[in-house]
Amino acid sequence: MALELKLFGLALAGIIISCLLFVVFGQFTVRKLRKNPATKNRLGVEFASGWDIFNVAQALALPKRITQKLAQSPISGLYADREILEENTTSFDRALAKVFWYLQIVSIAIMVALAIANALDVFK
Repeated sequence: MALELKLFGLALAGIIISCLLFVVFGQFTVRKLRKNPATKNRLGVEFASGWDIFNVAQALALPKRITQKLAQSPISGLYADREILEENTTSFDRALAKVFWYLQIVSIAIMVALAIANALDVFK
């Protein structure tokens, strides 16, 4: 029982920190990109308010080969344009995007794995 509680606590801490980084990344980086006419319409589709923050973080965090494949796909308009974003962001912005994006993905993956393990009675 102690292992799942430690994993849950770790994942919960990661999600809370990720939420704080979401706000910081949105206020400092994406806000600057929204005001720039060159990048304003290159942040991807915003399905809900703030979704462009996830689009920008994903574009800056994923490896170039993956973002290049996304840019060449028929649904490329859904994703932020990595090339224009790299030209208009600092190395701190890109590092913040990577920390935010990967912390969020790993924390959510741990939570999903714990939920599946709990449903399968692994911890009993």
